[in-house]
Amino acid sequence: MAQNIFGSSSRKLTLLYSIVMIIFLVVLIFAMHKTMEWSITSEQARELMDTASNVAEAQEYFNQHPEIVLDDTIAYKSTNDRLFFYVFDNEGRLLNFARASFRIEPFILDTIAQEKVEPGGVTVFSKPGSENTRKARIMLTAQQVRDDEGHATQTVYVGKDVTAMYNGMEKATYALAFLGAIALVIATIVGHILSGKAMIPLRQAYEKQRQFAADASHELRTPLAVVMASAELLQNDPSIQSPFLRQVIDDVRDEVKKMTKLVSDLLVVARSDNKALKLKPQKFNLSALIEQTARLMQPLAEQKKIDLQAENLPKVEIQADEQKIRQLVLILVDNAVKYTPDGGRVS
Repeated sequence: MAQNIFGSSSRKLTLLYSIVMIIFLVVLIFAMHKTMEWSITSEQARELMDTASNVAEAQEYFNQHPEIVLDDTIAYKSTNDRLFFYVFDNEGRLLNFARASFRIEPFILDTIAQEKVEPGGVTVFSKPGSENTRKARIMLTAQQVRDDEGHATQTVYVGKDVTAMYNGMEKATYALAFLGAIALVIATIVGHILSGKAMIPLRQAYEKQRQFAADASHELRTPLAVVMASAELLQNDPSIQSPFLRQVIDDVRDEVKKMTKLVSDLLVVARSDNKALKLKPQKFNLSALIEQTARLMQPLAEQKKIDLQAENLPKVEIQADEQKIRQLVLILVDNAVKYTPDGGRVS
């Protein structure tokens, strides 16, 4: 019973610890994922905004000096082939461009045509993958090109294929989740071991209390049986005529009955865990123990006019738990006297 209680408590502590660790790891991985995403997008957004400004300035200069041939390498300063730009006038005609990959260009032009890109902002668009292609992510920004009077005449769209970066971020997140799962398993095992160790002093204290209850109940049974026998003997003594004394004897007998019931219940509770009642074997004289027990039960035997004999027994030494044997002998003699007809003989 105690093992079940402490085993269940250990499992509950382990489960609670695991739940706390799961919540902690989920929050940590989510926070790290968002931090990586913010770091990547903020850097890429800054790069796109700078590129868009450069392209817009070059386009304004080209508009003011149409006789100059625009060198794309000046406007498009990055050597990263994932960067691209498109310049459209207000009527939707393409004026200049540094093309994106043919795989994603139709999706980019469709996104621009639907006016999903707000000037001055940076937005990440996802292109669903097919059976042969994987999902793509495109980061786009827009900036307007103005004439001498400040009117917006053209729009520059600058973007970058950030699919590889997001894929790398997802792989890093999966790796963190995998490592977190391993850490959770290790933490659960360690938590179970620690919770088991934490239960050891509690289990020891619990078993000591049960042992004390068992010892106390055993020790109390003998004097209570003697007191009960004496009270019943006095109750049947015709020489006691005082009503007050007879009431006192009745009260004593009733209280001893209550105490006997409590001691029996206490012994049942103490015996509910076998490990709580540990044997303490030692060598002792069984004959002397039987004679002593018979003397204690003599008043109860005399009350029923039973001849109780346990004298001059041959000396017998045994190796056993003396306290447990004493209780067994007491129960045996008590039952023999209690269930033997009046005037009988017990030896």
